[in-house]
Amino acid sequence: MAQLGGSPIIIMREGTERTRGKDAMENNIAAAKVIAEAVRTSLGPRGMDKMLVDQFGDVVITNDGATILKEIDVQHPAAKMMVEVAKTQDSEVGDGTTTSVILAGELLKRAEKLLKQKIHPTVITEGFRKAAEKAIEILEEMSIKSGIDDTVGLKNSAMTCMSSKIVSESRDMLADICISAIKAIAEKGEDGKWVADIDKVQIQKKEGESIDETSLIKGIILDKEVVSPGMPKIAQDAKVLLLQSAIEIEKTEFDAKLQITSPEQIQQFLDEEERMLRNMVDKIVNSGAKVVVCQKGIDDMAQHFLSKAGIMAIRRVKKSDIEKLSKATGGMIYTNLNDITPEKLGFAGLVEERKIMNDSWIFIEKCKDPKSVVILIRGGTELIIDEAERAIHDALCVTRDVVEDEKIVGGGGAPEIEAAIQLRKYAQTLGGREQLAVEVFADALDIVPKTLAENAGLDQIDVLMKLRAAHQAGNKFAGHDLETGDIINDMAAIGVVEPTIVKIQAIKSSTEAASMILRIDDVIAGAKSAGPPGGMPPGMGGGMPPGMGMPGMGGMPPGMM
Repeated sequence: MAQLGGSPIIIMREGTERTRGKDAMENNIAAAKVIAEAVRTSLGPRGMDKMLVDQFGDVVITNDGATILKEIDVQHPAAKMMVEVAKTQDSEVGDGTTTSVILAGELLKRAEKLLKQKIHPTVITEGFRKAAEKAIEILEEMSIKSGIDDTVGLKNSAMTCMSSKIVSESRDMLADICISAIKAIAEKGEDGKWVADIDKVQIQKKEGESIDETSLIKGIILDKEVVSPGMPKIAQDAKVLLLQSAIEIEKTEFDAKLQITSPEQIQQFLDEEERMLRNMVDKIVNSGAKVVVCQKGIDDMAQHFLSKAGIMAIRRVKKSDIEKLSKATGGMIYTNLNDITPEKLGFAGLVEERKIMNDSWIFIEKCKDPKSVVILIRGGTELIIDEAERAIHDALCVTRDVVEDEKIVGGGGAPEIEAAIQLRKYAQTLGGREQLAVEVFADALDIVPKTLAENAGLDQIDVLMKLRAAHQAGNKFAGHDLETGDIINDMAAIGVVEPTIVKIQAIKSSTEAASMILRIDDVIAGAKSAGPPGGMPPGMGGGMPPGMGMPGMGGMPPGMM
């Protein structure tokens, strides 16, 4: 509202709320800190899980930062930005979601003290930007070379990632599965760099057995059954035909009428249909295919002929599954039966229909050089399987990160402590108030080792001082063993390592989110509209006044005005 010559001018809609200056900043920072605190206890191997119950009563038990924030329905706009930090971290590198959120929360908490000292937000954000760039540089310098041939580095990265999950007891076996899966689908690009697309790793889940029964299938699993009971349920060393077209007689696209004057003509018509279907099946038989996977339908008569020829057929398979099958078996996807050539068919060592719990699935496995594989997760309950899937997804992402980026650092809070120590030295080289912002950034990095210690029931300050002393002595990967509480001079030596890119992405996304929240000094929240957009102006709608409806109707029904 503005004043002009004594009369008020209404600029914004009635009910609009506006928070300015210090209040707006404090409000946003408080919301971000609440989100960071919500996930803080789930960090590290001694972190706890959260049970999330939605409005329908569905339960999720997890300690994955991105999943926790996705499941809790956040309303505050600044808190939503913190949720976006976790989502970005998850989609970009697949791990470190909790770290990125608590780091953003700590940056804001410490920036608040600078704001109280009358330091302008722009100066703070500029200092944060410089500190983040320097921290990334420090992490790059302290990294160890790794890559697809470094099996020990890959396995340690995957096991470190899963050590805080519900599957930590089986992490050794699951790490081997994840490494085998990534190695199978990894391809070398033209620039000589490895690329691993984890969408080529299909994940199937089924209750029953235990997590230890989880297995890697070098091929694909189809949630289908063999179309006819007369067909074989198993085929070994099979050539696989992948078809996008139907094995049916195509109906005419326009209305056609047949005038039949004698019963013989009906028989001729049926015989011709049968001859055409037999012709189709003969082409499949002559190609040498033992298994047919069809994207569309298969006629009953064609099923009969395929059964007689001893060919296994599966129909109505999703397009995406056919494409994965092509990558797994090396077969070409055909749209026309006339184009089939035996050398372009796929190959699978074993194709078998198996009953898993109450469902029948087709397992196509033992492919020669599969570029698409499946991890079949088993577990006692649906909740355990879902959490195991999240853990395996994170481990796959971490393994991919090491294969693509080829750099790892020691874990256990070591990179953060080392970066913080070097940032404090760097701050001394800066003039002006930015120096304070860089020092605050360094202090904020300490939140990671402090939280790890707190979640393990150790004294934060005690652990932090010991760690700083070990790093000052030149041990860049010094961290603390949360099992014993001892300080380890080289975390990499005991197999606690993480991909460098995960740490770098956490610093990038948390710094950007904190900077954006700090620069907001005015929050204008529009009044929530009750009616449809573009409705009548205020005071003009609302339907008929009470008592003005039709007699006996009690006014118009809601939504009829």
